[in-house]
Amino acid sequence: MSQKLKIAVIFGGQSSEHEISCISVQTIVKAINPDKYETTLIGITKEGKWLLTENLEQIQDGTWYESGAKAVFSPDASDRCIIIERNGVYTRQPVDVVFPVLHGMYGEDGTIQGLFEMAKIPYVGCGVLSSAVSMDKAYTKLLVDDLGIRQADYVLIRHTDLTDMEACAAHVEAKLKYPVFVKPSKAGSSCGVSKAENRSALIEALKEAVKHDIRILVEETIVGREVECAVLGGYAPKASNVGEVLSAEDFYTYDAKYNNPVSRTDLHPVFPDGVLEELRADAVKIFKQVDGYGLARVDFFVEKETNEVVFNEINTLPGFTSISMYPMLWEDQGVSNSELVDQLIELAFHRYER
Repeated sequence: MSQKLKIAVIFGGQSSEHEISCISVQTIVKAINPDKYETTLIGITKEGKWLLTENLEQIQDGTWYESGAKAVFSPDASDRCIIIERNGVYTRQPVDVVFPVLHGMYGEDGTIQGLFEMAKIPYVGCGVLSSAVSMDKAYTKLLVDDLGIRQADYVLIRHTDLTDMEACAAHVEAKLKYPVFVKPSKAGSSCGVSKAENRSALIEALKEAVKHDIRILVEETIVGREVECAVLGGYAPKASNVGEVLSAEDFYTYDAKYNNPVSRTDLHPVFPDGVLEELRADAVKIFKQVDGYGLARVDFFVEKETNEVVFNEINTLPGFTSISMYPMLWEDQGVSNSELVDQLIELAFHRYER
């Protein structure tokens, strides 16, 4: 019998999506084939501590935060190991591949991907460049502009501009009509996102968004259907079917996504002729444009009056909770969670070999 490969699965993280990661990781670990892989769990606290976690039960009950063992990756490319410290005693554990189940900053933005590149350890998901530009909505817009795919008009605000809020608001009003959406450029799961109907609401929304990032996007409101497409693969990626988000709130906030049971998804929405094909084709084009690899979820609007496709954003490590669109779209097409996770791990090895 061949020896099992050693996979390290990292979860938690220093982002506003920490709690979602702690749910996603449970889905992924349950889907990892125990006959092929020996799994090591490493949790990162919101403060940035890396802790060895013994099992899923510790994640479910939160006791992993009390772990007495630290676990970090050696950046030395000749080591390819995890360094574990217990009570002042250090041991090394070899690792063959990493699955970073981290959403948002310091996990989905290219930073931890850079560590794995330095350490020469294969890892699941997009690389440094694609993770960084996809995490930053402003830079994603610049790249997608070259594809000729429609996006919402926007104004970019920097934190240094906020010293004069009235001037900021006037700058936005000169280009966009109310209502507008205010988004941190590098936050996920709709954290820090607000809808502003007038100047006073805009100023409050800017104050909230700057808590999450130093750069803020103010976008025109697109009235339409919110839809999502899952992309899977390496250098010849494929798109899933398209799912529609039916939010219980005015827009798909963090609470609407994860806390409101009325929010739901439709995995078989009906579109006018040609729209479904356009969405799937655009998802792959955008994935390639940002140099994507492994997986991503690409989000769009289908405008109400025109049925035009409007790109919204791309997520390079989408959620894997029980209500997350990415795994549901693939499962609907006959790809189980176990098959999906296995493909993603295999893709990690393929990129490293390449």
